[in-house]
Amino acid sequence: MQAQNHRWISSFSFLLFCASSIPILEGTRLLQELSPQEYFSGLQAGRASLAYFSPKVPPGAQPFLEQIENSAEALQDYGISVVKVNCPKEDVSRYCGKENALRKAYLFRGNVLIREFPTDALFDVNSIVANILFALLFNEVKYVETLADLQNIENTLKGRSNMVFTYVPATGTAEHRAVMEAAFVYGTVHQFVLTTEAMLLKDSGYVNDDVSSAKMLFCHCQLVMDLSQPCRRTPMGQTLTLLNIHRHLKLMGAPLVTEVAEDPEKVSTVHLQLGLPLVFILSQKETYEADRRTAEFVAWRLLGKAGVALLSRDLLDLNILLRSNVALKTPEEGVPIKYLVLEDTDEVITLVEDKNKIEQIQEEEEEEEEDDKESSNQDIQDDQVVEAVSRDKKRELPLEKIRVLTEENFDSALLETARTVVLFYASWEAVSLAVLQSYAEVADHLKETQGLLLSRVNCWDWPGVCRKENVTQFPTIKIYEKGERSVVYNGMWGTEELTSFIMLSQVSCPLKLVTIDEAERYLRGEFPSELSSYHHTSILGVFSTATSEAKEAFEEAGSILSGHVTMGMYLEDDALALCSKYAVSPPAILLARSGGQSVESIALAKENTQEMVQMIRYELLGAFPEITVQNLPHLLQLRKPFLILFSDGGIDHMESEEMLKLAKGRAQQAFVACWLSLKKTPVGHGILKAYFATMPSLPVLIWVNLHVGGQVFKFPPEHPITEMNILSWLEKLKAGLEVPSTTLSEEDWKPPLPAYDFLQMMETAEPSLHTSHQHEHTPSQSPPESLRGDNTIQEEPSQETKAEKVGSPGRDLRGTAPRLAAREKQGKRHSEL
Repeated sequence: MQAQNHRWISSFSFLLFCASSIPILEGTRLLQELSPQEYFSGLQAGRASLAYFSPKVPPGAQPFLEQIENSAEALQDYGISVVKVNCPKEDVSRYCGKENALRKAYLFRGNVLIREFPTDALFDVNSIVANILFALLFNEVKYVETLADLQNIENTLKGRSNMVFTYVPATGTAEHRAVMEAAFVYGTVHQFVLTTEAMLLKDSGYVNDDVSSAKMLFCHCQLVMDLSQPCRRTPMGQTLTLLNIHRHLKLMGAPLVTEVAEDPEKVSTVHLQLGLPLVFILSQKETYEADRRTAEFVAWRLLGKAGVALLSRDLLDLNILLRSNVALKTPEEGVPIKYLVLEDTDEVITLVEDKNKIEQIQEEEEEEEEDDKESSNQDIQDDQVVEAVSRDKKRELPLEKIRVLTEENFDSALLETARTVVLFYASWEAVSLAVLQSYAEVADHLKETQGLLLSRVNCWDWPGVCRKENVTQFPTIKIYEKGERSVVYNGMWGTEELTSFIMLSQVSCPLKLVTIDEAERYLRGEFPSELSSYHHTSILGVFSTATSEAKEAFEEAGSILSGHVTMGMYLEDDALALCSKYAVSPPAILLARSGGQSVESIALAKENTQEMVQMIRYELLGAFPEITVQNLPHLLQLRKPFLILFSDGGIDHMESEEMLKLAKGRAQQAFVACWLSLKKTPVGHGILKAYFATMPSLPVLIWVNLHVGGQVFKFPPEHPITEMNILSWLEKLKAGLEVPSTTLSEEDWKPPLPAYDFLQMMETAEPSLHTSHQHEHTPSQSPPESLRGDNTIQEEPSQETKAEKVGSPGRDLRGTAPRLAAREKQGKRHSEL
């Protein structure tokens, strides 16, 4: 610490100069003794001098002369000479002839008397220097007694200069002297204001009740352009000494935020030189504006206590930065920079003000690592998504191909490319982080796709964007097209499903086809060419000019199903020729499965949009579909009984043929015939255990009506699975001749916990960003407070010349480098919440 003091003491050496001093030989007394004639004839214009007139040293004046002589050296540094004028006995002039003149000292500038001082006011060196400089600096230092006087001075300074407001309990003290000496140097840069009124200090906004000692406030009036706004005040925390005042004013004049784009170990700022720490806010280009405001907010809070720098992670290749959002550099030499993950700006403030905070954070990180090791050994966790995210917590995600969107660049980014995919998520929430992993894989698959931008918005950092886009749950994916409405994804979160949705949504739905050749190629899966590599069922609507209502319903259904299916529409004069080929009359739908190898024709009798959507979804399932995680929601939406064939793998060819005949044999199906592979969908084991006390032998055919009654019936295992046997069994069920194997509970399936209103819980600096949207996911983590340059060191304009941003958020550290799981406190299990 001694080396640090030497650094900033040496930088203060310019204060100890002599403005117009005369070289003094060693051993020469600085207190000159002259006759009145010698003194007045030697006065120089503009040069100040302090004179004491005396024919002889009167009784009691000896201590005063000692103090005058002791102050001569200090005053000499400011170009003020100290003279004892020996008056002859016969001199009856103004200064020598009057008895009371012998009890005064006189301050001259040239031959002009500035002020006379009673000797009892100049009782020591501090009082002499303070009072002399106070008299000489009457233009640089204003004395005020009322709040109105102080406010008038502030108003005159706003937009032009800053003010140094000082309270001293009494004039002539050491603190008063320190203020005057500082004003001698800085008086032309800042307006100094002095008061001895304790109440005025409190009225000016000083919140500390202790007014027994001198206080100094730096008032940033130069930043204020609106006269109705007060000047921001930064108190000096140290005692009022000349070196501390110089140090404080040096800090007030330093850049509020320094931008850094080099190794932070090599960075040196005025704060480090003056023995203060330097806080780095880690940033990237996508969140630069918000990170800049955050850095400014922190800098104002730490003004005079630490420096703040904005460190660009885009221009650095430091691996440790990928898991940190704050770094701290201390002034001690040889101490490495500490990289930390903090949750909000309050933690940054505490980090600087509480030296024990760093050790505490490091201990918490060590404990967290131990907890991770313990939790990784647990075989069962209440939430499998949380378990998976926690297991992969330390793995970095390749997110460089996904652009980060913020409040500043969201609208402009949507206009840069033809189509923009946006993932709205919360950086701490397990499902969001799991989806982010799939999304990163999608970005890698589609990196060569022209006119497509994949991006993300962290709703915990940018709730205003999510509220504006009507995002009410996490995660949500939307696809935006220039000048078109957005399409919301509501499918599975796997990589394959996401990729298919993004690619399918590129094509108009329905796609207008103008020739029979295009229609035939479309049914074979060859048109459009960008979808030829994706396996899907092609749906072609064929219409004549007389079927406008059905055509309009088909078009509306296409807009609803966009991204989930491929739909084409043929509306030409030769539509009848195309229909005759497939033995159907318009309006009709042609379904081509497996690349056009089989084409099914369906006459359209429904002209209602919702009914058409439901019909298309049902037809896409197929006559005898396999139950998968993907199609189960669509099957449940039919609200029909299920006839399910459970298998340990595939289905026997003969049984498959019989089930297909059963499914196709009735035009109006009263139930859904389907099958489930326990090998491909292991959840089937749990379903059978819920249906039966013991696991039945496979294959097994089950009838269950989940929507009415919940009764489960088992097809007799001794009977072969044939169409006739099944129909006969179903007739017995209808007649009530079969006994159910079990009856499912009527209890509704609900989440284990009520939903959190996540957006309402977000703490943002701007009240306008609070929202009240309801989140539909059951949380598995306790939501914490949110986490949140260019070239080499770039000195920004000082805070005295840069206007402070109004309404900058600041309080949140934006999550500029999310991992698969962030460092927030892990939530408890459901049973503990």
